[in-house]
Formats: sequence, structure tokens, C-alpha cells
Amino acid sequence: MNATLKTLTAAAIGAMLFAGTASFAQTTPPPPPTDQGGPQQDNSPVILKKKSQQNPQDEPPPPAEEQEKVKNPKGLENYSIRVDVPVVTVDVSVQLQKTGQFVPGLKGGNFKVTEDGVEQRVTDVRMQQKPITAVLLLEFAANSWAFIQDMQQSSYVFFRQLRPEDYIAVITYDLRTRILTDFTQDKGITEQALRSLTIPGFSDTNEFDALYETLDRVSRIEGRKYIILISSGRDTFSKLNLDQIYKKVKQSQDVTIYTISTGGLARELTDARGGMGGMQRMNYLQADNQMRTFSSMTGGQSYFPLFQGALPEIFNSINASIRNQYVLSYRPTNTSQDGTYRKIKVELVDREGLPLKMIDEKGKQVKYSVMARDGYRARMPVE
Repeated sequence: MNATLKTLTAAAIGAMLFAGTASFAQTTPPPPPTDQGGPQQDNSPVILKKKSQQNPQDEPPPPAEEQEKVKNPKGLENYSIRVDVPVVTVDVSVQLQKTGQFVPGLKGGNFKVTEDGVEQRVTDVRMQQKPITAVLLLEFAANSWAFIQDMQQSSYVFFRQLRPEDYIAVITYDLRTRILTDFTQDKGITEQALRSLTIPGFSDTNEFDALYETLDRVSRIEGRKYIILISSGRDTFSKLNLDQIYKKVKQSQDVTIYTISTGGLARELTDARGGMGGMQRMNYLQADNQMRTFSSMTGGQSYFPLFQGALPEIFNSINASIRNQYVLSYRPTNTSQDGTYRKIKVELVDREGLPLKMIDEKGKQVKYSVMARDGYRARMPVE
């Protein structure tokens, strides 16, 4: 019996050991995978549980406390910061000197632009032809009728060349400046204003004041504007001096001034008869120089006709210039916003950088003129 008991005890112990071994084999984790070609990636999709199946521990944390918003001071609600990259645009007209004909077909490589003597890289060149916005600024003073008749004839010739889509204003001056008509496309209103110029008032000619006021008015108009100044060029009683009006002309943007002198034949005849003294002759020479400066500063032209028969050709040239232009764009190498005046010079060159030569159909070289404003004023940091 003792032998039998020992046998049962041994069997029971063996069964217990076998069960423990089997349980250990079921709970032992599998060995880690072997390294076969680098780290393993888990490409299994992310499973989003339904809200009812989520554990309380998986709920998102409560939102942060809302902080008080700081408002801009009154009047600064739309405050923003802007960085300006300066781009300079220059209107350029190229005409044959003999005929005043506009020269088309020029490429970007034909234009050389220097600013304060430093060559600039022209980034864009395009031609534009569009309606004009112009002011007829007329000297209408109680002086010689020869001057008045030249002014009237010049304004009529310009008027006859207008197109229906052009905007024109008429301003006259003597001691005071008067607006006869504001900008309009109605040619009937413009013609009526010109026909009203029959009896002048004062004999003084305050040209500087009139030009300053006109520049102020056109500065409020966007786009390119033109001032056609028809005058003797003399200034007798302006509040402004010559330096002040030159400064105003320099600062004016997108304005081109064309000047047509009046009384040329009367001056020549008076001088030939010995009726013009040295001081009067000097005054007229100074007036001519001022007219040339106004136009050259802004990229325009000055004309000094002796005979009224030359007026149609003059205004044909002006029309060709203001209706057909090249527009050049460049980023100046001098990026300082210091308000200084930068001198600009535009030249025509060939592929080798030499001055461009033009020839006519007969192979003869022809002369041409390049008209562009002589500079611009750089922006100030606060503008």
C-alpha cells in the first residue's frame, strides 16, 4: 500500500509540473523580431473609436482660459505694416528731329538708363497709346494783341486735334488764375471756354503762381497728366520766386509740361526796329530759358514759333509724343528712402552699348531726340 501511495503522489506532482509548464508557455511573450533591413514602420491605419467607446481617460483636456483681447487705440483699428520695394517708371518719347515723327519698334536693349551716373538694369519696356488728360494753361493779359492772337490760334489748333476720349481743362492767368472749365470730354464746353477769351483784364502775368496752382490741381488726378503752357514766359508779380517754382516742378510726379512761346514775330520786328532795349531783351531771353527748363525737367518740349503757320506741325509733334510713349521700369540700385532728388538720363544704344544710329530709306543718318524727365524725388521713410 505504501508503494501504491508513493506512485500516486509522484503522478500527481508530475501532473502539476506539466500544467505549470503549459501555463508558462501560454503567457510568455514572443521573442522580438530580428533586424532585417532597418527599423520597422507601423503602417496600420489609425482607428477612431466612437464617442461611447472612449474611456474617460481618453477625453480631451478642457480648453484653456480665454485671455482678454488687447484692442488697438482708437483711430488705429486698420493699422498695418508694409515694406515698399521701390520701382521707378519713366515715360520716354523718341522722335525724329526733322519731322517730329514717333520712332516705334525699339527694344529693351536699346534703352540705357543711368541714375546719378550709375547705370540701372531696365526690367520692363512697353509701349502705350491711350487718351490724354491735359490742361491748357493760357496767358491772357492786357498786353500786345500779337501775343493774345498767338495764344488764341495755338489753343484752337490744339483743340482741333483732340479726340472724343480726351479729358481737357482750360485755365487762364494774368494777375490771378481762373479756371474756365474743369476736366471734361465735352468738346463743346472746351470750345465755348476758348471763344470767351476776348477782353483781357490785368496786364500783369503771374506765371509762377498759375503754374504752381495748376500742378497742385493735377496732382490729385491719378495717371499721366500734361500741361500745355502757352505763354510769353514772363512773370511780373508772382508771390513765388523762380527757385520755388523749379522745386515744385521737380517734385511733381506723372506730369509732363509742353511750352509754346507767344509773340515771337512781334519781338523780332520790335527788336529789328530798335524798339527793344537791353533790359527788355534780357527779360525775354530769361523767359525763354524758364520755359525750356519747365519742359526739360518733366520730359516735355519747348517751341518758339515765329509764324502761326508752324503751329499745326508743332501740335502734331506734341500729339505724337503724348499719345505714343515707351514706359521703362527699373529698380534703383540706391534703395535709400531719403527724399533726395535723383538725376535720370535715358539714352539709346545698340547691341554693343554704343550710341544708336538711325538711317532713313535712302541710307542717310537721321537725328532723333529722346525725351524723358530729368529725375525724380525719392520717397521719405514716413511716406
